[in-house]
Amino acid sequence: MKEIPKHIAIIMDGNGRWAEQRNKMRAAGHRQGVESLRVVLEKADELGINHLTVYAFSTENWARPKAEIKALMLLLLEYIKKESKALHKKNVRITTIGDLTSFDDKIQKEISKAKELTEDNTGLNFNIALNYGGRDEIRRAVEKIVEQERGGNREGLTVTEKEIERHLDTRDLPDPDLLIRTSGEMRLSNYLLWQLAYTELVFTETLWPDFTGEDLEKAIEEYQNRDRRFGKL
Repeated sequence: MKEIPKHIAIIMDGNGRWAEQRNKMRAAGHRQGVESLRVVLEKADELGINHLTVYAFSTENWARPKAEIKALMLLLLEYIKKESKALHKKNVRITTIGDLTSFDDKIQKEISKAKELTEDNTGLNFNIALNYGGRDEIRRAVEKIVEQERGGNREGLTVTEKEIERHLDTRDLPDPDLLIRTSGEMRLSNYLLWQLAYTELVFTETLWPDFTGEDLEKAIEEYQNRDRRFGKL
């Protein structure tokens, strides 16, 4: 495939609806969504994607029912424990964005172990958005800049786009070339608000647990047929 996007971001939406359509608990939809993630990771690696960022848990998700949050936390812990070694063998690097301090110590430790295990890998960068919100990320970036001023480190500091980008969670990543959102919803849901300024958006009716490697290829083909001008003629 020509013109493969370097960075793809995904909003993995529709797990709950997938489960409801089958008269199952919502947790079953999330678990099936993990299987889709495994398939998409393999396909992204096969296609030579450099960065894959997935929206796993948002700052707004804490408002969901406690039972669902508990199931999500258990699934996250299980996934990190089970998949980190397998991804390490495939030369995949695991990184995260978002504020991890809200998770319990067990989850934080497993995430740290996975990141340390894979930090020297040179293949696909699998970036997981956890307790992440675009507005919160920008707020935290501005807060860091303000702290610099309060600390007297004002010399040479100008609040430019580059300065803000330098303090974002994604400071080491290029902006996404392509955003995919599943389940037919057509909104960003507070995801990568700064970074998606000139990203190509592809929305699909497919629920995330049904999303396949072929669906990823179709989204990339649609991206390849776009004319990216970045505000220019």
